[in-house]
Amino acid sequence: MKTLSYRFTLPMFSLPMFSLLLLSVLSVSVSIPAAFALETKGFSPDKQPVYKTVGDTELKLHVFEPADHKATDSRAVAVFFFGGGWVGGSPSQFYPHCEYLASRGIVAIAAEYRIKSKHNTTPKECVKDGKSAIRWVRQHASELGIDPNKVIAGGGSAGGHVAAATATTDAFNENGEDTSVSCVPNALVLFNPVFDNGPVGGWSHSKVKDYWQDISPAHNISGTTPPTIVFLGTKDNLIPVATAERFKKNMEANGRRCELHLYEDQGHGFFNFGKSEYYQATVKAMDQFLASLGYLQGEPTLK
Repeated sequence: MKTLSYRFTLPMFSLPMFSLLLLSVLSVSVSIPAAFALETKGFSPDKQPVYKTVGDTELKLHVFEPADHKATDSRAVAVFFFGGGWVGGSPSQFYPHCEYLASRGIVAIAAEYRIKSKHNTTPKECVKDGKSAIRWVRQHASELGIDPNKVIAGGGSAGGHVAAATATTDAFNENGEDTSVSCVPNALVLFNPVFDNGPVGGWSHSKVKDYWQDISPAHNISGTTPPTIVFLGTKDNLIPVATAERFKKNMEANGRRCELHLYEDQGHGFFNFGKSEYYQATVKAMDQFLASLGYLQGEPTLK
């Protein structure tokens, strides 16, 4: 969630006092999360079913299917959550990842979830929606043509938090939802994820300080946390390398698999489609990780 700063100023010339006051108000810096407007064009999902309705809000899954896919198939499925600081963002951020995985035989989904800019929500609702999405996918396995025991959750930045929270946290289930259907994915693919919300070095602790222990994935690792791969740039100004290394160490202390891939001199969002070299490098590593779990076969097909 790198920030872009814009400064709006008016030309300086003789003005009445009230105009000078106005000038001082207008001459401000406005910070906008870069991921807020992140959108990837040129890709089209095959279908967009509604998985959840809250009031007047319908949340959809943007589904990419392998060629000749049938509802009777039993394929692995990946569900991605976009970044944007729990404030903004677009599911299309992960359209390229979805199209690639679909070409490799996995049903791939970019999920919508509620965000502050559109729905005036908090991080709690983001996690609730993430859990709802995983449950809906499992409940509709026969329609989607997927194996409910091969569910991958992925995401970038705050979307990485949502994905990791579905796998680690017990709280934040939607009222009335069938919690007998597990929201815990079978694997995690996390791109510079916000997985530490603690008071010491955790990202955006002030937003979740009243319930941080319940929502911070790094503080809820257990012996059932699914195998995980993490991608991070060494110059990420939001997620320190030490945080990722600590996450990996705690995963391994609980007997869980965690791969950490560090990319020298790269900042936040380095993995996105527009960053061709690092998009390809991280997607190739993701492919190999999923192949090691038996979720796809053969070598990566990136050119």
